[in-house]
Amino acid sequence: MNPKLARWFVRLYPRDWRERYGEEFEALLQTGRSDRRTLANVIWSALGERVFPTSRVMLAMNQYPGSVITLAKLPSAFIPMAMSLTALAVVLGSIALSGVVHEADEGFTAHVWQLLMAGQVPLLAFFAIKWLPRVPRQALGVVALQIVATLAAIAPVFFLGL
Repeated sequence: MNPKLARWFVRLYPRDWRERYGEEFEALLQTGRSDRRTLANVIWSALGERVFPTSRVMLAMNQYPGSVITLAKLPSAFIPMAMSLTALAVVLGSIALSGVVHEADEGFTAHVWQLLMAGQVPLLAFFAIKWLPRVPRQALGVVALQIVATLAAIAPVFFLGL
């Protein structure tokens, strides 16, 4: 395609879009096919970009959270912490209802606690594998929160010998 015509087609797109993709798209238009179908597609896409800008969608689809709090709101970060706190609540609830009981056979409370604590291990591994390479600083903060929640759930069992 003619460079002037390619530049004109790029000018159909909004300024934010042109700043991000303009040069690359113009080069693509200059080297690619210039049949009616391509031109209609470029015009249709420019109209769509003016109605539904990609820049707003990209803000909503940010793949890299900027803070520990934002990252902690993700299910892979929040669910293990919730499981640890639930395990803590189960143990404390059992202690509140029946006191510290040392039984030969583990009861329902012990099994629920074990399932909650063991069930979070794959979720913790998934979170670490996914987020530590991408945003190590924020991910380490969330991992620290997860460790604190896990230690809080383990503490009564350890110190009371349950």
